[in-house]
Order: sequence, then C-alpha cells, then structure tokens
Amino acid sequence: MKIGMQTWGSHGDIRPFIALAEGLREAGHDVTLAITCVDSDRYDSLVSGAGLRILLTSSPVIQDKAQLKKIGESIFFEKNPITQTQMAIEKLFLPAESEMYEVSEQLCSENDLVIGHYFHYPLNAAAERFGRAYVSIALVHGAVPSAFRPPSGVPNLGTFGNRLAWRLARSVLNRKLKQYSDRLRQKNGIGVARDLIDNVWASPQLTLLAISPTICTRNQDWPDYYQVCGALDTKDTLLEGEISKELQAFLDDGTPPIYMTFGSVLSGSDEKETISLLSEAAKLASVRAVIQSPGWERCGFKPTTGVYFVDSVPHAAIFPHCRAIVHHGGAGTSQSALRAGKPSVVVAHTAEQELWGRELKRIGVASKLLLRRKLTSSQLAAAIELVVGSSGINERANRLGREVSMENGVAIAVRLISNKFPAQRSSPADVKVHPL
Repeated sequence: MKIGMQTWGSHGDIRPFIALAEGLREAGHDVTLAITCVDSDRYDSLVSGAGLRILLTSSPVIQDKAQLKKIGESIFFEKNPITQTQMAIEKLFLPAESEMYEVSEQLCSENDLVIGHYFHYPLNAAAERFGRAYVSIALVHGAVPSAFRPPSGVPNLGTFGNRLAWRLARSVLNRKLKQYSDRLRQKNGIGVARDLIDNVWASPQLTLLAISPTICTRNQDWPDYYQVCGALDTKDTLLEGEISKELQAFLDDGTPPIYMTFGSVLSGSDEKETISLLSEAAKLASVRAVIQSPGWERCGFKPTTGVYFVDSVPHAAIFPHCRAIVHHGGAGTSQSALRAGKPSVVVAHTAEQELWGRELKRIGVASKLLLRRKLTSSQLAAAIELVVGSSGINERANRLGREVSMENGVAIAVRLISNKFPAQRSSPADVKVHPL
C-alpha cells in the first residue's frame, strides 16, 4: 500500500510514528511521514535508513525559546486538565493548523491509507473529505470510555457510576474541545463530527493503543476497533546520539546512578531551579545521578564526581545502566523505564503525566506520584530512597522489564493494519472529495 502518516507534538509524539513508519516501510509499504514538532528543529536533517519519505511542516511551531518557555509556564501552572488541553491547542496547535491541514489533504490524495496521531483532527477531517481509510494511533489510554475504568483522575465508582462519569466527561469534552475540529471542518465544507472521542480521536475503522499490555489490557466493553498493539519504539539512536566516552567513564566509576529527566522544555518550570532541585535531591538521597537538561551549561552547572549532566542520551542505551529513573511521566519515558526493568519516580507536570505516574504505581514499579508544582528536594529524595531501597519494587520492575522487552509493538501494529486493510488500492478516479 501507499500509506501517509501524520503526527504533531514533542519528541514523545514523534518517535513512535518514526518507529511505526519504518516498520511499515520494512514490510514493503510505500510510506510518507509528515512531522510537525512543537519545540525542536532536530528533524530537519533526519534521514530514514528504511527509506521512508519525511515531510516537515511548521517545525518547530514555536521558534522563540522565550515564548516557548512562557507558554510552557502558563500550561504548567494551570490545574484544570481540560483548560491545559485548550491552552496547548490554542498556543501550540492552531498556529500550524492551516499548514498541517494542507499536508493532510496531500496525504489523503496521494495514499491508499492514512494513519494519524489521535489528537490530529486535521488528518481525521481530510480523511473523511477524501473518503480515505484512516487509522488512529493513541499514545495514552485515559480517553477510552469503559464501565470498568473511570475517566482519568476520577475514582472508580463501579460500573454504573463509571458510565455516568464518562457521560459527563463526554459532554465536557465535546463542549470545550470539539469546537476546534468543528471549526476546521466547517471551513473546509465537511460536516461536524458527532462526538470528539468516538469520531475525532478514535477511528471506527481501527484505533491502535500504543501502550504495553503490561499496563493496558482491553476492557470487555470496548468496541472491536480498539486494539492494544504495545509501545511503538525503535532502538535507532539517530535522533538522540550515543553514550559518550565521558558519560561511559562516569558510569564505570562508581555505583549505578539515578537518571533524572523531565523531558521537553515544555515542563514549564525554570531550568536552573529545576536542575538545582534535582541535584539537591540526589545529594540528600546519597546517590549518584545523570541529569538530562539541554541548558545545564548555560545555567552555570558543572559535572562533579556525583552528578553528570547531559543534553540528551538514548533511553534504551542509558536506562539499563541506572538504578532508577526520575522522570515526568511521559508515555515514551514511562514505557522505556518499564522496558529497562528499572523502578520509576514520576514527577508529573500535566494531567496526562499524572495518569502514567498512577499506572506505574498501580503495577508496582514506582513510588507514589509526585506533582512538580508542589515538589521539594527532600520529597524527591525520600521517593528515590524508597524505590532504591525496596527489594519488592526492584524485583517487580526487573521481572516486568523482562516481559516487556519481549514485546514488539511495531510488529503487532503492522500486522493489525495489514489484516484490517489488506488491499486498500485506489486510483485518482476512486478518490471521493466532497464539494466545498
């Protein structure tokens, strides 16, 4: 098949699509991947070894680092998760919406099948306009309604109560968030979607949940089009570099360190203050640490015998050398820590990250969830001491890590897509474009 793919977001939203795109390419499909990165130009020189075609659109969306930091801070300090999402859409998605929709139409006109990030409503709209087969990729499972699981952040109220909670959640989401998709659709002569969850985020043809089944199993009341494929990951280090000789020397020169990362610059907190907090927590917990922060030199920090600083380093390469991972609860980082068999300390900055922190705690591989806006170095040190000193947490992390490392989400996703769309061939005459 000819397959068009499109994603938007930070590195954690892009890396899974690169992995799947290369997996589809290696399976014999002709694949084009369109990328819109919010905060980085790291993809400008990206060349795929598998031969897939890469299109960059409005990347980075926000080029001014000071403006990006200000946006991150505003999102970080907003406590309402719906308002957080609205701010992300308005500040980080809408500035690139028109350009992304143009690429969405191009992908739909040139390909037999399109695959998009569940948040990417322009591709969803274009697929409907062109009558194109569409697959949605969800990187988090908190927005899949079920009587057996309440909406994210809501206590389990039993099957009856959970149904009511989801009915209320749908109403709020449709009222607050569906407006953005509706506006784009109306502008391009497409009827508005009936429901945000069922008709914009999910695809009734096939929606893949790119989450390890160790964390996410299918609920019995989910529609058949929801399938759990496992995390989409690649061991390719092209984007992050490799472990340097200096870092390797630090790793070899003492006890295994704690790896500390809050991921994207959109964490919203002051970088110098954050590095100081992480460094102090490592000191209080009496552990060595590798701290990932791209601005550590600019902020005036220098490596010591106990703390080493990196701009970035591949998780698959560094995590196995560490005792535990302190992180923000991003989907990719959470599953990388799980795959490496290492316990986590999750310091969430957003509601979605809180979900991952609770999930890792639920399966027994993490400390109690911590919130960044309330965090102190002593609280973080106590959490580090807990996971480092708990034989139960470490043994469970090690066991689940062995299980997760055997999973191959890309292979399963390729199989599910190929089985669902065995012969999606079309000629230009077959393309159905609704008149404006």
